[in-house]
Amino acid sequence: MQETRALLESSKYFYIIISDMNGNYSYVNQHYADEFAYIHENFVGEPYYITMHEDDRKTCEEVSLKCFANPGQLFPAVIRKHDGKGGYLYTQWEYQAMFDEENMPQGIFCLGYNITQFVADRQNLEGAIDKIEKTATLLTQISFQQSHLIRAPLTNILSLSAILEKRSDDEQLRKICLMIMESATKLDLTVREIVENIGHNQAES
Repeated sequence: MQETRALLESSKYFYIIISDMNGNYSYVNQHYADEFAYIHENFVGEPYYITMHEDDRKTCEEVSLKCFANPGQLFPAVIRKHDGKGGYLYTQWEYQAMFDEENMPQGIFCLGYNITQFVADRQNLEGAIDKIEKTATLLTQISFQQSHLIRAPLTNILSLSAILEKRSDDEQLRKICLMIMESATKLDLTVREIVENIGHNQAES
């Protein structure tokens, strides 16, 4: 940990913080100090939770307990930090328990970085996927309705018109029947094309 701390002391991307057994900051690297300077000008001695969303304190406590129960292991945590504008930054961390030479617990070493853009991109992607799924469901419903609920009555109209046209002696009525059959046939063809296009688009996606 000392090597990591020395290596990343001046990092522009990674945060390093160390909290003592009282839950107060005992060390922060410059990047962390600069990033959250609007919260406090000197974090050392301040409670670890002053930068974070209230609900994420429980996450920190749970991960810290895992660290002390499993010395030498790293445990991840995503923590929301105040952004100074009424919102939050998302940060990804790895925690590891610190022990002295006599194996007594000394605190928690935390290495983290900002994942706000990643979280935003993922949320946008999930939103797009959800929209696509809803659209696909709607298209399936439309396809079913057009294929079954519309074409079935159209078929009946075609059949009844054909029967009426053949049985009628009234020339004017027969012409009307033929016009109905022609219009119904065109409508049936249009519905068929719509259903086929929906099926084709869903297969491509």
